[in-house]
Amino acid sequence: MKIIPLSEGSFTIDKSKLFVPFDLDNDDLQARPTGSLLVEVQPFVVITSEDILLLDTGLGFQKDGKLQLHRNLMEHGINPSEITKVLMSHLHKDHAGAVSDVHPTDASAPRQLSFPQAKYYVQRKEFEFAFETGFPSYITEELECLRDASQVQWLEDDGVIDGYIKYEVTGAHSPFHQVFRIVDGGETVFFGADDAPQLNQMKSKFVAKYDFDGKKAMELRKQWWEEGEQNKWTFLFYHDVKNPVYKF
Repeated sequence: MKIIPLSEGSFTIDKSKLFVPFDLDNDDLQARPTGSLLVEVQPFVVITSEDILLLDTGLGFQKDGKLQLHRNLMEHGINPSEITKVLMSHLHKDHAGAVSDVHPTDASAPRQLSFPQAKYYVQRKEFEFAFETGFPSYITEELECLRDASQVQWLEDDGVIDGYIKYEVTGAHSPFHQVFRIVDGGETVFFGADDAPQLNQMKSKFVAKYDFDGKKAMELRKQWWEEGEQNKWTFLFYHDVKNPVYKF
């Protein structure tokens, strides 16, 4: 499998849940509000023998009139139309911002799916929860076009996609958060999204106040790390500034 991190940059986030760009070379974290977290935002492409997978969709920022995610893909030689599956861990705004895009010729028209040729895999209860909860964690107008789209595959609980992509609902970072395990050609890639966002959290006992069930997330990280070490997994870390990919 080929793995491509699609970094959208480094940001700080505090209790306001606003993502503020952070320049690693020039900005001072101590100058930000107390409790600010420094995170990367980086979806991943995983190219398997069967698919070109996109794991989460980033913040949905525009750059020169185009989605930053689309630009990042094209910089790596991938046309957005080549994405075959979009796997959504959950629908928080920093993971689902580019699920949709503005209409190319009419900004006032309803938003459209950013990858209309791909199948989207979304937990149905996560979608329902997003609309119950709303802002600031979820931006529902970015998600509305999922509701009746024919290419959305609504998932219920745990399961397997096409025999090689296992998904599991954890209820750790958020009530219906899911993780993915991709097994292809004798390799295993694990994407824990916000249940396992950074390498250093895998190696230490850490209960995050921002998690729905922080203790469960901590216990799952320990379990996954031990299993990954034993079976030589490759881990993808969505919010790690220095270590997007870690392979045993």
